[in-house]
Parts: sequence; C-alpha cells; structure tokens
Amino acid sequence: AYRNLGQNLWGPHRYGCLSGIRVRSVVSGPCAAHSLLITSEGKLWSWGRNEKGQLGHGDTKRVEAPKLIEVLGAESIVLAACGRNHTLALTGMGRASPPACPKLGEKQGFGGLTIHVLVPSFGWFFCQIMYNGQPITKLACGAEFSMIMDCKGNLYSFGCPEYGQLGHNSDGKFIARAQRIEYDCELVPRRVGIFIEKTKDGQILPVPNVVVRDVACGANHTLVLDSQKRVFSWGFGGYGRLGHAEQKDEMVPRLVKLFDFPGRGAAQIYAGYTCSFAVSETGGLFFWGATNTSRESTMYPKAVQDLCGWKIRSLACGKSSIIVAADESTISWGPSPTFGELGYGDHKPKSSTAAQEVKTLDGIYTEQVAMGYAHSLLIARDESEAEQEKLRKLPEYNPRTL
Repeated sequence: AYRNLGQNLWGPHRYGCLSGIRVRSVVSGPCAAHSLLITSEGKLWSWGRNEKGQLGHGDTKRVEAPKLIEVLGAESIVLAACGRNHTLALTGMGRASPPACPKLGEKQGFGGLTIHVLVPSFGWFFCQIMYNGQPITKLACGAEFSMIMDCKGNLYSFGCPEYGQLGHNSDGKFIARAQRIEYDCELVPRRVGIFIEKTKDGQILPVPNVVVRDVACGANHTLVLDSQKRVFSWGFGGYGRLGHAEQKDEMVPRLVKLFDFPGRGAAQIYAGYTCSFAVSETGGLFFWGATNTSRESTMYPKAVQDLCGWKIRSLACGKSSIIVAADESTISWGPSPTFGELGYGDHKPKSSTAAQEVKTLDGIYTEQVAMGYAHSLLIARDESEAEQEKLRKLPEYNPRTL
C-alpha cells in the first residue's frame, strides 16, 4: 500500500485540484493521517489514509488529493472532526442520514450529526448518531473517542473510555475471558455531568453550573473552556498534559487552577497529541505537557515566551509539531523527526525547538491552520491582487492518482 507514496513536501504547495474551489475550513487532528475540507457551499471533501473507511467514499482505498464525499452531496455540512480512524460531520439542516444508511436515530432542528462507521453488510457509510438533544455547536475527536457540545453548553462523549477520557468517572476496564483486558465503550453520546476541583489539601469539590463554550481533544485527553473562562482537563495524565502538576489520569473534568483567577481566564484552547495550549484573555499563549516526549515535560501551564506579543488567530498541533497563524505571519516549531509539516522549505532546517516564522509564507495571510499527525493545511487569504500573485508563485501539488 505504501510503495507509491509521494515525497515529503518540505514547503507549502497549492492543491491543483482545488483551483476555483472556495474553502471555508480545513480539518485534521493530531491523531489523524486523513484530512477534510468544507467548501463555502457546505460540501465536504476528504483525502488521506483510509484503512478503516474514515474518508466516507464507500471503500478503504487511500486517496491522494481532496475528493468530494458524494454520499453527503445533498447535505450542507457545518462542522467536521477527525479521529485516528473515524470522522464526524455535522449537517446544517438536521437532515436524516444518507438513504443508503440504516438509521441510528433521528435528529430534529439544526445540527444532524453523522458519524462514519462500518456497518458490516452495507459497506462504509456515514450513519446518523443517536442524539436528540439541543442543536450541536462543536465537535471534537480524540484517537478513539468523540465529544459533542450543544448550544446550551452541555457536553456529551462517546467511544473508548480508556484513561477516563470520556469524563464519566470510569476507565471502563473489565477482565474479559482468558484474562484479557477490554473496555466497555459508550455507543451513544452520554452527557458529561460532573466537574470538579481539587484543593491543595487533596479535597475534591464539585464545580456547579459549568456551561461549556469550547472543547478540544488530544489522543487520550480532553480540554474544556467554560463561560467563566475556566479550563478543565481530564483523561490520560502522562507528560503533564492535563496541567495539574501531576501525571495522574483524571476520570472527570478537573479545574486547571492557573486560569481560575480574575483577569487570568482563557479565551481559546487547543489540544495536541500529548500536550495542551490555551490563549489567555490578555492574549498570552500557555503550554503544558510535552511535544518531545524524550525531553522534560511541562507539568502545569507556562507562558510561551517566543510568542509573547503575537495576536493568535488559529493554532494546530500534530504528533509533536505546532503551527500558528498570528498577525501577518505563520509560525511553526517541532522536534525531529518532522516530515515537512513545519513548512520551512527545501534545503532548510527540518525541525526547530524554538518558534520560527515560516519564511516560505512571507506576504501570505493565513486565515486558518489545521494539522494532522505529520502534515499541515492552511487557508490563505486571496482578496488583493498582491495576495493572489504571491499564491500563484507557490508550487502546485498534483499527486499521481493510484
């Protein structure tokens, strides 16, 4: 399957197949080796790895370049998210799932959620999730679990409960026959009901009335931002990615202390594979966890000095690399090995431990960044003649179709 893989792209390229297509958002994730884009018309395109049918094209063939998902052609897609081997898509009209798909529950009003699953005798399809709550406003995927947030600030999770990553106060572990450990997976969205804080002397106190405003997932952990600008984290505690100054797994959302002071709240959250980021309400970027797991971990949120004073618009994490759109620049960094996702260009350093401006994108205004396991995607503004000229000068990428 991998004999015909192309070369790594060390600098930014334009997709030839997308000329004339207006793109509203690009989507991937730190665990994902596949990508999605949503056009301004609400059409969903996908490409990349496809061993589990996560691209939604009805097969398991790898796709080299963006391709329209035809089974969702009649839908208007509002949001999407990528897990390791699964994809979520949110339809704008609350339409029933595609006709080829066995129904898994109806959704009324705005925001029908379809998930890509294998239905054994039917092939690979998008199927509707059994959910009849309030309209959905955000989706997020970890490696093998998913989160959905509704307009009233409720959070629901489903998938694999390992490490407590679903937030239901259990890791779902049980001993199956022959002493094998298995997990009791949540098959339908279940509301995350308990939020806690731990005091210095180890007391556990409930945090009432949490209204969730944003959610982000790493491989095995989740971050939440609430209406009071507080941050909660839970799931796998390794490398300090939860920000609680200890490496313990957390089974329910636990308050990250640093952001719980007046004027010190968070405005944005992002999750990497084994790390976490937050932008404070004053604009500072904070990091915790590890990008390089062979180096020391950051056990609680610390300011990223390299980006002090930059106004961050969009940030994305891969397995160990970071890319940021800030002011007029695109900035990236990440330890070796990298595969071109930092975008520094041919015959340039391949990795960087410090944040660096991506010089190959000088004069190009990045509206949004997304990152997969080891690749980057960005949407560039093309409003002025000068911007269009800059973009025309980028090399065009036209992968061989297999």
